[in-house]
Amino acid sequence: MNTMANRYPGALIGIGEALIDMIPDKSGVAFSEIENFAPRTGGAPANVCAAFAKLGGSSLMLTQLGDDLFGKKIASDLEGAGVDTSHILFTDEANTALAFVSLEPDGNRSFSFYRNPSADMLYREESVPAEVFKGAFALHFCSVSLGDFPMKEAHIRAIEYARTNGVIVSFDPNLRFMLWDDRDALQKTVNEFIPRCDILKISDEELEFITGRSSIDDALPALFDSGVRLVLYTCGAEGAYAYTKSASGYAPALKVNAVDTTGAGDAFIGAFLRRLQSLGVTTDTLGDLSSEELSETLRFSCAYSGMSVTSTGAIPSYPSASEMADAGYEV
Repeated sequence: MNTMANRYPGALIGIGEALIDMIPDKSGVAFSEIENFAPRTGGAPANVCAAFAKLGGSSLMLTQLGDDLFGKKIASDLEGAGVDTSHILFTDEANTALAFVSLEPDGNRSFSFYRNPSADMLYREESVPAEVFKGAFALHFCSVSLGDFPMKEAHIRAIEYARTNGVIVSFDPNLRFMLWDDRDALQKTVNEFIPRCDILKISDEELEFITGRSSIDDALPALFDSGVRLVLYTCGAEGAYAYTKSASGYAPALKVNAVDTTGAGDAFIGAFLRRLQSLGVTTDTLGDLSSEELSETLRFSCAYSGMSVTSTGAIPSYPSASEMADAGYEV
């Protein structure tokens, strides 16, 4: 079998959880009032891979699913979105993870996870295929899969392969406090992985917990000193900022009526990475982006994220490259 690198040069590799988001039939009501849930494929790294693929890029997901109907649905949905699933593993050791979602009137959500353990948590470092990193564009991961279980060591192995091959490493902490018994352990783990990344996406709600600083301007020096080359700072309806050591950019959020914000942050980083690729950015040139390039890339990413929240679910709501072009946004 040909390797991913041969079939899909310049690929985005996602590693971590792929799960089923159970989307409620009602929003703005108590959980006890919800009568029906619809299963939708999700998990932050999987969402990012799907967004990247829908925008015309090549992407590959590294994870493990339960050998069950939910796992088969995830694989099928990712394939339908254009994500390469040939390296996804299946196991009967544990089930596929589920996340029941509750929606507020404004489309914001809360989660209840069934993951004790789930199949993705048991994905091991020896399962990470070294060959897919040769010629890849970027590796993306989040903090959900960095707990004290085998998947954390798999992340470390994947990052080592990425570094060896000059692949950009992107990290979105995407904090899920309910999955950690100890908040201090979560904070320590996130800060353990920040020096291993080139791109860090952090939200205004996460900033102080992760960095100990309430201002992004105060937090940036330490982040850059740790080795991060590009910081993405998202502020919900207030838009998003991007910073390198020598430049910065800003774009406002797209004004829409939000129906479901599930996967919106993943849409943003997926779109941002895809546009960086279209600019020909590498690990060596990541810090050389101009303010104009940063702002234009943010504009595209904010539009993509904004368009995604106008319908339910994550991956099904992500626009294609042609749909973005029709709306006036070129990749």
